[in-house]
Amino acid sequence: QVQLVESGGGLVQAGGSLRLSCAASGRTVNMRVISWFRQVPGKERVLVAAITWSGATTTYGDSMKGRFTISRDNAKNTVYLHMNSLVPEDTAVYYCAAGSPYSNPAIYDTRSYGYWGQGTQVTVSS
Repeated sequence: QVQLVESGGGLVQAGGSLRLSCAASGRTVNMRVISWFRQVPGKERVLVAAITWSGATTTYGDSMKGRFTISRDNAKNTVYLHMNSLVPEDTAVYYCAAGSPYSNPAIYDTRSYGYWGQGTQVTVSS
């Protein structure tokens, strides 16, 4: 079992920044990838960013490249999502997910992840 707890969401003005944290516990050694997804009401969850637990290879969703950075601190078993230049379209619930996708397309697929956090709300005001 793997437990994921997100934190750091909140309300921020457009152009501002936030840092989300995902604290992982349990059998994280079996999880190859930790990812952030986001979801708005009525739409599917979309990949924001992903990082391999051991090799620090990163993947980003298209609209996040250059604005968001994913990083990890293995000593703390924590993955961070640094979000800069936020726009109202970034408003969503952000979820942390753990899994073992073995291909690039699979990283974008929510079915590749067996463990999810409870989500944290990010609201960007204009």
